[in-house]
Amino acid sequence: MVPLSLADAQQPRRPDPSAAQPLWAQVLADLRRRMAAGSFAESFPTDEALVRQYRVSRHTVREAVRHLVAEGLIERRRRTGSRLRPPEFEQQLGSLYSLFREIEAQGTTQTSNVQALERRREPAAARRLGLADDAELVYLERIRFAGELPLALDRVWLPFDLAAGILEADFARTALYDELATICATGPVLAREEIRPVIPSVAEARLLGLGAPSACFSIDRTSWTGEGRTLEWRVTLVRGDRYAFVAEWSGGVREHEVPGRWTATASPRTGRPQSR
Repeated sequence: MVPLSLADAQQPRRPDPSAAQPLWAQVLADLRRRMAAGSFAESFPTDEALVRQYRVSRHTVREAVRHLVAEGLIERRRRTGSRLRPPEFEQQLGSLYSLFREIEAQGTTQTSNVQALERRREPAAARRLGLADDAELVYLERIRFAGELPLALDRVWLPFDLAAGILEADFARTALYDELATICATGPVLAREEIRPVIPSVAEARLLGLGAPSACFSIDRTSWTGEGRTLEWRVTLVRGDRYAFVAEWSGGVREHEVPGRWTATASPRTGRPQSR
């Protein structure tokens, strides 16, 4: 049997009217097959185009497409038409995680468009780092991409005496913690994050390729070295439509002696610092 070429695999297979399976279900199955073969990366066909390709009624096409929308495989947008839904990424809570590693581990290339990498003074950031208002800092700002689509706007401040070496680093496709370890012989061993839902500014939404209004996560992170120095203050704005945070619960739930209140602790998969 001669294997199909990629182009052949992406071609539509017309439904069989004599088959027991309804026409819409046959079209749905074939659309899933074509998506798995890499079709529709640029755009998803209109209903009219699908009617021509499969030689079925508009009702049949709409029923098949309705199921794809319900399954979260495609999304419909006014004026711009339908498109494949971008992949969503999950992040485990409770560990010093790596956005770079998590994205790449899910089979997607992570790159960055560096907006700023410079030496600067910024009193508010210096105070967050436990430094004097006039202390010199290293500031890194980048738009982080998962594949070809923007995922996060990342802003980080670091003490100049700890991180000056990274001013010469190329952050197009690397992790900050990797560069700190390699160039500056330092890295985080402890971190604290606060995650809040926010609506980005018009400028931020534009950088992330979002329409307004759109929900994002604002992640405020502080990390420390093994010597107890504050290493970074980072504020990351992550698209809410492409990112989710997940907690795994351990076997025991402790009830505290506060009326009407209980808490549980998340069980991290690893306590080992990773690059971010």
